[in-house]
Amino acid sequence: MLNKVMLIGYVGADSEMKFTAAGIPVANFSLGVKEVYKNGDGEKKTNTLWIHCVAWRRWAEIVGEHVSKGKFLYVEGRLQLRVYEDREGQKRNVTEVVVTTLRFLGSAKNGNGAKTAESSNAAAPADEADNPFNEAGSETADLDVPF
Repeated sequence: MLNKVMLIGYVGADSEMKFTAAGIPVANFSLGVKEVYKNGDGEKKTNTLWIHCVAWRRWAEIVGEHVSKGKFLYVEGRLQLRVYEDREGQKRNVTEVVVTTLRFLGSAKNGNGAKTAESSNAAAPADEADNPFNEAGSETADLDVPF
C-alpha cells in the first residue's frame, strides 16, 4: 500500500516547535494549497485548502528555525489520523501530513526572501520510530480499516 503526499503551497502562520516529554523536537505548521477551476457557468474559481503539517526530529528543527508565514514550500510526507480529547472531553480526529521531505521554493509571498535551510547533502528521511502516534497501543492502531 502507498501513503504518500506531495504538496506545494504557502505557509499560513509561523511554525510552532515543541518538545515531547522525551525531548524529541516536533514542529507544526499549516500549508495553504490553491485549487483553481471553472464552475458550471464557466467562471474561474479559486479554493484554498489548509493542510496541517507536523515534522519530527531534524525536520522539526529546520521547520522551527526557517518556516514562517508566507514561505513557499514543497512538502512531502504521509497522511496520519490522530485522535485526541478536547477541553470539553469530546474526541476529535485530525488528519495531518507527517513531513518526510521539505524544500524551500522561490521567495516568500510576504516579500521576505526564502532562505535555503538545506545543503547539497539533504537530510535523510525522518525516522519516526519515536513518534508516539505510531505505537501499537495508540487509538489510531485500533481503527477498523476496510481493506
